Order: sequence, then C-alpha cells, then structure tokens
Amino acid sequence: MKLRELIASDLFRYTGKVSFKKFLYCFFVIEGFQYMFFLRITKYLSEKKFAFIFFLFTRLILRHLSHKYGIHIPYKTKIGYGFYIGHFGGIIVNPNTVFGNNINISQGVTIGSNNPKKFAIIEDMVYIAPGVKIIGDKKIGTCSEIGANAVVTKDVEPYTCVAGVPAKVIKKLGPKPRFVTRIYIPK
Repeated sequence: MKLRELIASDLFRYTGKVSFKKFLYCFFVIEGFQYMFFLRITKYLSEKKFAFIFFLFTRLILRHLSHKYGIHIPYKTKIGYGFYIGHFGGIIVNPNTVFGNNINISQGVTIGSNNPKKFAIIEDMVYIAPGVKIIGDKKIGTCSEIGANAVVTKDVEPYTCVAGVPAKVIKKLGPKPRFVTRIYIPK
C-alpha cells in the first residue's frame, strides 16, 4: 500500500473528501487524524533503510502524541485503509493486532493479549464502540458492531452486533454497515 493513498483514505473517512485544504484542517484540528498521519509516516519510514534519522524524528513525535492524546497504537500494527479514531483517549492496542479496511474505533478501547503469538484480527468495516475490551486472539468479522463497554472473549461472526460482559450476540445485521460511514474503497 502506498503511503499517500493510506493517508488519503484516512482523510476521506474524516471529511468525505480528499483535498489539501481538508488535510490541513484535519491535521491541525482533529487529534485522531493527526495521530494516524504520524503513525503512517513512522511505519513507512521504519521500512526504509535510507531514512533512519527521519524515522527517529517521527517516532519521537508519535510517542509525544501517544502521551498527549492517550492513544497507544504501535507503528508496527497492521492497519488497512481508512482507519477512523472517533474520539481520542484511552486507546490501547497490541502491536500484533491486524486491522482491515474502514475501521471505526472509539475512546477507552483495549485490544490486547499477554501472549505475543496470540492477537486479534479485526476484519473490514467494523465499529468498535467506547470502552470495548477485546481479549486474546479473537477474530472480529466483517461489518460487525461491538457495543459500548463490551468484553469480547469469543470470536464475532460477520454481520453481527454484540454487547455485554461477556459479549453476546444482540442481533444479526445486514450487509451494509450502520456506523461505518464514508467508506473508502481502494483503487
């Protein structure tokens, strides 16, 4: 995936358009976009041998933003197109977690595991509400919704809404996501 397209996909999820004016607005005003911008840049530079100094610089900025906004998504995390952070604060993600395309994540979310070989896989167009905890190597299916403060201890089937402690199926959903808007489709 190209860096420019990844950043454009994130911008599209916030504004519905991709333009330099929208980029400047989101970069200076929207904390989630600013964090994702530096996360994408840091990941890109970490894979380039010629850019070690730039990588260190962006890594320091990302670390600063992690403390400032309370978001800890390691730059090594695999994230698809169109990642949307609805509200910043208290977001903790295991570095091995895999995110698909067009994910919505809210404040207070923890996705973790104490075993580095076990990690969550979150497929495309998933909505993760505030306060959700996803524990261990769980698979969250396409177009799923996880309700506020749910604790996910089992896999979530595609097109399913779950909630509660532990999370249980509340209802089956149709093929169109309800909370994931401005869906970015890669060209």
